[in-house]
Amino acid sequence: MVSYRDPGTTVIGEQIRRILLDPEHVAMGDNVEVLLYMAARGQLWKEKIGPDLAEGRCVLLDRWLSSTCAYQGWAGGFGIEKVIQIGTDALERVWPDATILLDVDLDTAAGRMNRQLDRMEQKGRDYHAKVREGFLKLAELRKEITVVDGSKPIEQVQKQIRETIQTALK
Repeated sequence: MVSYRDPGTTVIGEQIRRILLDPEHVAMGDNVEVLLYMAARGQLWKEKIGPDLAEGRCVLLDRWLSSTCAYQGWAGGFGIEKVIQIGTDALERVWPDATILLDVDLDTAAGRMNRQLDRMEQKGRDYHAKVREGFLKLAELRKEITVVDGSKPIEQVQKQIRETIQTALK
């Protein structure tokens, strides 16, 4: 098994990540965010994911298209359908075999972030409430998305994640 961060991992992806998360870029539009995320993913697929899958490796990512659907598509108002269309046009594979959504309320999430916030994290409570809503909406629409209550004890969360992965591998 291999794991990667999105955006990032590749030299190009890391440069795009710095642009996306830099708090100085507050003027960046949701459409620009979508295109930059897709560019980073396209490079990650070309350099890492595609070759790994061809070699039969299991690939684990911290996010993929569902994140862009929730953040820019739903919360940003760009449109989930538009994000999916751009993803379909830009990526070799749009949806993974399984997506695990670790769901927590906004106060729990904020309490766990004990570091300096990046540009996306600084967008405020209302925006992040919409992001959560977007993720949950997407989970209703996509059968490969499993919602796990991230506020439960870590042992329970881990158990549900393992069960979800076992089911996806069958």
